[in-house]
Amino acid sequence: MADKDESSVLLSLNELMGLEEDRIADERKSRAELEAAERARLEAEAAAKRAQEESRLAQAEEARRVEELRRREEEARVEAAAQGEIEKAKAEVEHKARMEQLAQAQQHEQSLAALKQDQGKKKLKMAVIATVSVLVLGGIGGVMAYNSSIEQAEREKAALQAERQVQIEEAEKNMRRLEAMLKDAESMGASQKEALQAELQKARQEAEDAKSEDGKKPTVRTGGGGAPRPKPTPKPSSPSCSPGDPMCGGL
Repeated sequence: MADKDESSVLLSLNELMGLEEDRIADERKSRAELEAAERARLEAEAAAKRAQEESRLAQAEEARRVEELRRREEEARVEAAAQGEIEKAKAEVEHKARMEQLAQAQQHEQSLAALKQDQGKKKLKMAVIATVSVLVLGGIGGVMAYNSSIEQAEREKAALQAERQVQIEEAEKNMRRLEAMLKDAESMGASQKEALQAELQKARQEAEDAKSEDGKKPTVRTGGGGAPRPKPTPKPSSPSCSPGDPMCGGL
């Protein structure tokens, strides 16, 4: 009976020890599961933080890249605008210079035309004065009239040749200047080019006219006394000549 009780006690102790061991094992298992869950939670939180930080850094880098691109585009736009203003100002200056050159050319042509007109009036006046002088002085003495007429003709001839030479030089200079302007006429309009071509054609014609006039020689004839004298200017009506007047056209 005592052995049976002892066996029951031992069995109870073994069962208790087994239960304790099971409890301990369950606690260890639970603790391990809790520790694993905590580690997983911490790892998940760390991963989330890393992902958040990486996202923040990526967003910051993207914002920096976008800002850098915007800044470069703005700098390029400002530079292009400044270059455009420079080109515009340069074109305006060149256009203004060409217009001033064209205006100067036109003014020069007008001055030449006025000069030619004044020279024509002076020549006519001088011819009239010379004719009247010859007619007045013709009655005083033929020899003095001949000498005076020859000297007057020589002076007129020299003055005329000098004037024609100046006209030729001015016309050629103007022609060369217009040709240079016409070569640099890429940015001019069609009307401006036509105006330049017309001015150049006019300058060429004036140069040719001046040269052709310079090639003409005034005709000189000799009177009865053998002394050369300039050809008298045609008169609308024959003046009354005194008998024996050497300046009379009929002699």
